[in-house]
Amino acid sequence: MTTEHIVIVGGGFGGVKAALELAQDPHFEVTLVSDQDYFRYYPAMYHSATGGAARLWAIPLSEIFAHRNNVQIIKARASHLDRARKQLITKGSGAINYDKLIIAIGMVTNYFDIKGLEQNSYGVKTVEEVDRLKQHLHDQLTKDHKPDHHYVVVGGGPTGIEVSSMLPGYLAEVMKHHGITYKGKVHVDLIESEPRIAPRLPKDVARATAKRLRKLGVTIHTNQTVEAATADSLIINGKPVMSQTIIWTAGLACNTFLQDNNFKISNCRKAAVDQHLQAEDSIYVIGDNADTPYSGVADTAVYDGRFVANNLRRQAKGQAPKPYKPRQPIYVTPTGPYWSSVIWGKTRFYGKLGYLVRRLTDLIAYRNLQPWWPASRRWLAVNIKEESCPICATSLG
Repeated sequence: MTTEHIVIVGGGFGGVKAALELAQDPHFEVTLVSDQDYFRYYPAMYHSATGGAARLWAIPLSEIFAHRNNVQIIKARASHLDRARKQLITKGSGAINYDKLIIAIGMVTNYFDIKGLEQNSYGVKTVEEVDRLKQHLHDQLTKDHKPDHHYVVVGGGPTGIEVSSMLPGYLAEVMKHHGITYKGKVHVDLIESEPRIAPRLPKDVARATAKRLRKLGVTIHTNQTVEAATADSLIINGKPVMSQTIIWTAGLACNTFLQDNNFKISNCRKAAVDQHLQAEDSIYVIGDNADTPYSGVADTAVYDGRFVANNLRRQAKGQAPKPYKPRQPIYVTPTGPYWSSVIWGKTRFYGKLGYLVRRLTDLIAYRNLQPWWPASRRWLAVNIKEESCPICATSLG
């Protein structure tokens, strides 16, 4: 039997899902190229950044594909394409030949050329960034024996909402573990450039989320423009906000790989694709990188990965590929402990019911990646706390 070699660029939701689907068919040999050793489950990222277990969101790719003999994982960074030779050129592993190529490379952080921001802010997109942020929070509290003037989270989208909502409680835990007594208010500020937070969500959901944030002690600032950052301040609308803790969640951009390799880019700066998610002959673009109605969320990336894999399997059997039909995702935004907003079609859930829906979607997502037993164990780790700080670790028992 002749096999096709499918190369997938990106170890995120879309790339991993496509690889898992294709791994079920012996017609394909799959190479997954990623610059990380692990899959990042972003919906649980904020939890890890505020004391939760890393296993909730960092899942080794080798574990996901442990029993998939026709999937090879290569740690490398995609550099450019040689279309004539059907080769993906990488930094770290040279040239990789392909019959079909799936690009699921995800988004990258965009600092918008704001002076000093990249050097003086903290991110939450990788395990290393999360560890660096947690270490800073501990170092600042134990050095000054009081909270920072302001803990500033920039970006009123889902990530900014999630991180800012968990910070007040987490900071209180760290201070308790270190015996730091502070009777004043801990200032957690959420900064958004648009007139409201959650600008991509319906207004009623944004209002409910804002109300919940204020109840948790988060101060919301909208219509704010970040102009510069230093080691101890953030310049907003011409005025400095004193802070050693700036958490940047506002800027995302398509990976420059697409533009650098002369893909046709749409007005929204994503790859133009046809009804089969093909950008060119034998090259598919899925998830965050594709110009489709609901790109930019994990649910869509998973849907796209499954769609392309199923079409490749149909074509291998001599069947015509099916056209792409966008599916509206479920939007879930956790806001502090045991509270989430959920948009499921025209239905809204808030509070503990929303939290339960969120927990169910987490279980389904983990199950999409692993068999029931390891997926369930990971899902049940939601209440496990992990700290590298020996004092906090001892307090946690």
